[in-house]
Amino acid sequence: MDMTAVGVISGTSFDAVDTAAARFSMNSSKITMHLLGTGSTPLAADLRARLAGCLPPSTTTVEEICKLDTELGQLFGAAAKRQVDALRAGTAVDLVVSHGQTVYHWVDPGGHALGTLQLGQPAWIAEATGLPVISDLRARDIARGGQGAPLASTLDALLLFHDDVRRGSLNLGGIANITVRSSSGAIVAYDIGPANGLMDSVIAALTNGALRMDANGEMAARGVVNGSLLSDLLAEPYYRLPPPKSTGKELFNAEYVRAHVGGRSISAEDLLATLAELTAQLVSDACRIHQLEELVVAGGGILNPVLMARIADLSAPAIVTEIDAYGIPARSKEACLFALLGYLSMHGLDGTVPSATGASRGSILGSLTPGSSPLRLPEPVGAAPTRLDMFSP
Repeated sequence: MDMTAVGVISGTSFDAVDTAAARFSMNSSKITMHLLGTGSTPLAADLRARLAGCLPPSTTTVEEICKLDTELGQLFGAAAKRQVDALRAGTAVDLVVSHGQTVYHWVDPGGHALGTLQLGQPAWIAEATGLPVISDLRARDIARGGQGAPLASTLDALLLFHDDVRRGSLNLGGIANITVRSSSGAIVAYDIGPANGLMDSVIAALTNGALRMDANGEMAARGVVNGSLLSDLLAEPYYRLPPPKSTGKELFNAEYVRAHVGGRSISAEDLLATLAELTAQLVSDACRIHQLEELVVAGGGILNPVLMARIADLSAPAIVTEIDAYGIPARSKEACLFALLGYLSMHGLDGTVPSATGASRGSILGSLTPGSSPLRLPEPVGAAPTRLDMFSP
């Protein structure tokens, strides 16, 4: 049951391909995960621009989708091979697990997820590494009535909820999602709303793509929150949908911001300060609703001190902690997640928590592309794990 897997993901901010290599073992109902290394491969500016050009509300062509699927697969393959090659000599890798790049998450007006599309052709990853590849990990949960998100709830449930602390796990990517344990003990997870995605889209629009983020929150720090705009943004109906629920750039994009700004005269600094405040207020609302004592944070948003400071201020008395304290580098959580999900799938174990995604039952996730050698699957494991012990170098 020992296996080494490399997780690969480009998130909703599509700024880099993140990788994580980990060695897994399972004893009874406990998984042990030894993190072996992490990496990050930036997306080239032209590829980022083309991705932005195919995301809602923009339109695209089947030709462009085909090209992006191929080029992203090649990029993920190169990133995965780089991670494999960076490991200590003699370390055998068994599997690559690729989330791909989400370009569309189909949710109807009632909040039901109907489909999802991630690009990054796995055949290129298998060809680059010679390893089997698990990909397309969200679709099976949606086919069973779930949201296909947040899949981070699986890692959160195994790692963080083994004591009596009312704890929440927050990921600040393009979208902010949270996992909590309800008073009945059920795991609940959902997309709260926008995080880095809206701020990044504003920066890109204002600079014609020259900048992709508000580095260190410097512009937001110089701004003042626009109260009337914030009130309009907080009136978004999505926030009042009950969990489980999921969202993405289909709703929260540059056009969405532009429509809400309307005729207001607002500086770039004030706009970014307002968007950071929006995310902080949404997070603090979740902390209050779930009566959290601790909020464990991961994702690229931790690099924005303005956002993190406001989350800490507004979420009090909940204590804000980065997930590094639990053995996972905050920027690598999702790559670690997908390595874990691949390990579960290869052993015939569910990779979802139905109460978190809203599915009728758990699912073994993903589609499998063989590597350069004959495909040999391990024997299925009967007992589902209930705990994850994490060890970092």
